[in-house]
Amino acid sequence: MSGLLLGFLLLWLLGLGVAAWQFATRRGAQPAVPLPRPLPRVSVLIAARDEEAALPRCLASLRALSYPAELLEILVGDDASTDRTAEVAAAAMQGFAGRFHVIPIAENLGQARGKANVLAHLARHATTDLFFITDADIHLPGGWIEALLGHAAPGVGTVTGITAVRGPRLFHRLQGIDWLLSLSLVQVVSEQGRPVTAMGNNMLVTRAAYEAVGGYEAVPFSVTEDYALFQAVVARGFGFRHVFSTEARADSLAMPNWAGLLRQRRRWLRGVEALPLRLRLELLAFSGFWPALAGLAWVAGTGPALAVWAAKVLVQGALAHLGHRRAGLRLAWWWLPLFEFYTLALTFSLVGFRLFGGAVVWKGRRYT
Repeated sequence: MSGLLLGFLLLWLLGLGVAAWQFATRRGAQPAVPLPRPLPRVSVLIAARDEEAALPRCLASLRALSYPAELLEILVGDDASTDRTAEVAAAAMQGFAGRFHVIPIAENLGQARGKANVLAHLARHATTDLFFITDADIHLPGGWIEALLGHAAPGVGTVTGITAVRGPRLFHRLQGIDWLLSLSLVQVVSEQGRPVTAMGNNMLVTRAAYEAVGGYEAVPFSVTEDYALFQAVVARGFGFRHVFSTEARADSLAMPNWAGLLRQRRRWLRGVEALPLRLRLELLAFSGFWPALAGLAWVAGTGPALAVWAAKVLVQGALAHLGHRRAGLRLAWWWLPLFEFYTLALTFSLVGFRLFGGAVVWKGRRYT
């Protein structure tokens, strides 16, 4: 038994090491085409529900973009907010040289619900052929439009940037390590030509791809609406690009507490359940590290288990360092041991939450 467990754990470490090596040695997606001249008009779509606190930060970053303001169309969908979302959005965009509108969302379109429904409305109001989708809690870099637009080659339906979670507290920083580690692995798999997912807070969708699938109103509803749209676009034969760079990095506010983090991950698990079987099996094997390590400690003692755990910290830390460096961020190595306890607690919490947590609750709405 100890031999089987040790063999599994060594294969796990080897797989992570190969992924780290591939991430380090491949340059990632490079711009496919020069930026078109003249530059095209583009639409930025933001779904907002009770976002009066976060939205001004997002809109300020959009006003600071290097892309010409007169070529920007910024549409905010006010999803039945109970606070002053619409008012603070209008105030933040006063004097903007481009086109800006706050659109109240009062009805559902087709199968769309929640955020997907808001984006369905915004896409109908958009007047350009390029939809840049982000969230109200996101701060965008100055060259965001150019960073994604350079990858929108003919036949490409979606271009996805990366998201870094940032905040002053240790809890926020541990979430940041978690995100960039996950996105580093997504980048490795995506560069193999395997469609994994897309990030709905940092995403370009062409109108041609969006309309080819019938829009969000025709896509089967999912609480992970970004993955549902990505999956539908890929199924229609469109290509995809993942861009892992500082220029394509959006900064997100962290979940403020453990309960909020679990609700977020519970929602993401719905997207995982829709992944192809091979990817689900790979994720299942990847999540088997902790049970296998516990089994090794039980049958072989703490010494071998601690040695394997230390190897995991080193290999995973190397990948985290590479991901942070490519994202233009710095990783504090002393956070890595704490990150191990964070992931251990999150793994077991999600198992319990999955079994007993009931419906997904997001933005004050329940989704069964």
